[in-house]
Amino acid sequence: MPEQSNIIRLPGLIDVHVHLRDPGQTQKEDFTSGTSAAVAGGFVTVVDMPNNAEPITTVERLKNKRKVAEEKTISDIGFHYGSLGDNLDTFEEAAKLSVGLKLYLNNTTGGYLLDAKHLKKIYAAWPKNKVVLLHVEEDVIDVAIESMKDLKRPIHVCHMPSKEILEKIIKAKAAGYPVTCGVCPHHLFLTNDDVETLGSYGKMLPSLKTKTDQEYLWDHLDNIDIFESDHAPHTHEEKKEGAHGVPGLETTLPLLLTAEKQGRITREQIIEKCFTKPAEIFNLKTDDDSYVEVSMEEYVIDNKDLKTKCGWSPFHGQKVTGKVLKTVIRGEVVYENGEIKTKPGSGKVIES
Repeated sequence: MPEQSNIIRLPGLIDVHVHLRDPGQTQKEDFTSGTSAAVAGGFVTVVDMPNNAEPITTVERLKNKRKVAEEKTISDIGFHYGSLGDNLDTFEEAAKLSVGLKLYLNNTTGGYLLDAKHLKKIYAAWPKNKVVLLHVEEDVIDVAIESMKDLKRPIHVCHMPSKEILEKIIKAKAAGYPVTCGVCPHHLFLTNDDVETLGSYGKMLPSLKTKTDQEYLWDHLDNIDIFESDHAPHTHEEKKEGAHGVPGLETTLPLLLTAEKQGRITREQIIEKCFTKPAEIFNLKTDDDSYVEVSMEEYVIDNKDLKTKCGWSPFHGQKVTGKVLKTVIRGEVVYENGEIKTKPGSGKVIES
């Protein structure tokens, strides 16, 4: 056991961008394994995306997903709703049961692709007190921002990978657009050069970018609102067949604390982007009795220690600083020294 002086305490972290695959693709992950990975990584609240095997574009599917989660989750969990532009009449009810609305303007897992011509009407229809989240890459970032004009519509650009996109977001913010953005650890700590070593395990959407892009993200951290894992597990077989996506809930915090040790980021920035700003942007309640204790020891990330059902990480074998010792939710110890200490169903499903 490390010395007490080597242990830090952080607020319970929030990840607004995960894919826990449940229901429909539980060979990759399910609510119990995914939220176990969350608490093992220091996250007490996660928000799940709607691109399930059956996309969450109806209130019935959303209610069913929430019901399944109630019996299986370890951490707290919320859900984003989805749209292809043909379910605007469900928005009022769906918004009461969800955290945000996620739209995909580029092809991704599930082939759940929105025609950009529908964007402005969707922006206008979703309740103004709720965020619209976007999967937008370089070819569609302009229309995504232009469609915001005159709507005063809060937009969040997810998993921003490149200099080109961040430059346009910085410009939009300066022009007064209510746009926020997030970046994933894999875009901060890996580049397209790593794909040669990782092979199919380095495939993700958006793809890994150049060293120049990566350095621009680091140099402009103050313009990035949150960190989000885009935890997207696939089985080994699926990865070998070309599936895009990587898990990240258990590696986000140690990677960031390693960067802190290297002088690339401050503790305050980590807390702001993994706790304060996610809660603020997405109107998520926090609890002073929810926190994480971390040993600032060095260790090596090892696939065999992971709670995620997929059982692998692109950061396997990497030495990092910051091992989660204990995660507490509302005063209850849910994870300690590598073990889950609570039963499935103990986490809360977030209400609007």
